[in-house]
Amino acid sequence: MRPEVQSQVTPFLQSVAHASHAVLLLDYDGTLAPFHTRRDQAYPYPGVALLLQEIVRNGRTRVVVISGRDADDVLPLLNVHPRPEIWGVHGLQRMNTDGSTEMPRLDERTLKGLSDADRWLGYQQLRHMAEFKAGSIAVHWRGLSQNAAEELRARALLGWRPIAEHSGLNLLEFDGGVEIRAYQADKGDAVRAFLGEIGPDTPVAYLGDDNTDESAFLVMQERIEQGTGISALVRPIWRETAAQFWLKPPGELLDFLGLWLKACSEHQALEGGAAAAVNG
Repeated sequence: MRPEVQSQVTPFLQSVAHASHAVLLLDYDGTLAPFHTRRDQAYPYPGVALLLQEIVRNGRTRVVVISGRDADDVLPLLNVHPRPEIWGVHGLQRMNTDGSTEMPRLDERTLKGLSDADRWLGYQQLRHMAEFKAGSIAVHWRGLSQNAAEELRARALLGWRPIAEHSGLNLLEFDGGVEIRAYQADKGDAVRAFLGEIGPDTPVAYLGDDNTDESAFLVMQERIEQGTGISALVRPIWRETAAQFWLKPPGELLDFLGLWLKACSEHQALEGGAAAAVNG
């Protein structure tokens, strides 16, 4: 890990070591796993799943994956046991560790808008380029030539923009595609809701890579200012971001997760030492 990054990470991980529990919020595609033209083959970087599994088993960290994917699509790719929480469709869908799923009921206006967006894809013969999720539809162009990708992007934006405006849906571009989705589906809102469920002193980290993670980075700012949060952009090439620092995968991502696990283990050692002092 680069020294300038470690200097920012070290004080936070010291707070993780002294806390009774901590929270690790993680995007999936582009963060834990490299992008793949076949989405069902987008497995984590080597070593990532093993480290996450050890972090979960340690018991000191609440691990939550917040993905644009459907939660059911993340589980077989991540393959971590015991399973972490999976918040799919940008946090709109919440799958608990016991497998139970929570999702708000979508109103008629939203459902009609998504139906219109699907119908437009059919007219354009583009359904084979789309990913259908609860509360959203995404068109992907990763793997196409630059000209073909630009043409598909222009068509999708032109066709979907009036549908989004009429139906109150969000239209958001991401790395390799564009998505039309329910207005509730936003990672910033998901992180804000999550932070409202935990104590203000609980250390929280958010790792993401894409434009869809920027709203979450912004929500994390207050936590960072309070000294109980960090945010990291995880991607091979740096870009402008609201994240606190940049981790270059896979090496620096593995370093970070390894240091997190070490901090959790140090907490157990500190707790064991305190217990021994009391009993001694």
